[in-house]
Amino acid sequence: MKVSIIIPCYNEQSTIKEIINKINSQSNIEKEIIVIDDFSNDKTREILEKDLKNNIHKIILNERNYGKGYSIKKGIESASGDCIIIQDADLEYDPSNYKKLLDPIINDVADVVYGSRFIGTSERRVLYFWHTIGNKLLTLLSNIFSNLNLTDMEVGYKVFKSNVLKEINLVENRFGFEPEVTAKIAKKNIRIYEVGISYFGRKYSEGKKITWKDGFSAIRCIVKYNLFK
Repeated sequence: MKVSIIIPCYNEQSTIKEIINKINSQSNIEKEIIVIDDFSNDKTREILEKDLKNNIHKIILNERNYGKGYSIKKGIESASGDCIIIQDADLEYDPSNYKKLLDPIINDVADVVYGSRFIGTSERRVLYFWHTIGNKLLTLLSNIFSNLNLTDMEVGYKVFKSNVLKEINLVENRFGFEPEVTAKIAKKNIRIYEVGISYFGRKYSEGKKITWKDGFSAIRCIVKYNLFK
């Protein structure tokens, strides 16, 4: 089974090499690595084009800063694998979790698999209390509208059979991807699983980008894409 790994990135010069190395160290899967640079203004593009060009299968360079959702959509269009994994370019999510995420699909019990930072026994960095509350409230609201029983809707690790994800018309260009895709897969007759993953979150001083404003955008997306087609 070929797995397309989509990596949207923006100003990740300090982590992009390490995350690519970690992905390439996962030798038990056939990989297609697709990096979408969202018009970084640090040295990320230079690193991608010079240092990492032989370690990445496809590099897509956005002509301006569109957002994470837009970059994911460009990656989906370019993906040729049987499955698609969304991988952040920072080091919050460890590729050593790939086997755990892929197993339900390999064993033909799932069409979509969500990681979860809130179940299982894997290690998790202790960080912001109110971020955790916010994530759980957004997940609760999403579950109320979608009738799913997820524990971590906003998680960065999501795996899809390619035919499932490519059939979804995604609209959001920024951080609304998570609630939008969740609402849209909930309306399909597919099998959704969840597995516990390790999580090495980072602080704003370390480059974290999502803010409280994105939480309000997520609420808008939850209502919009669950109630309307």
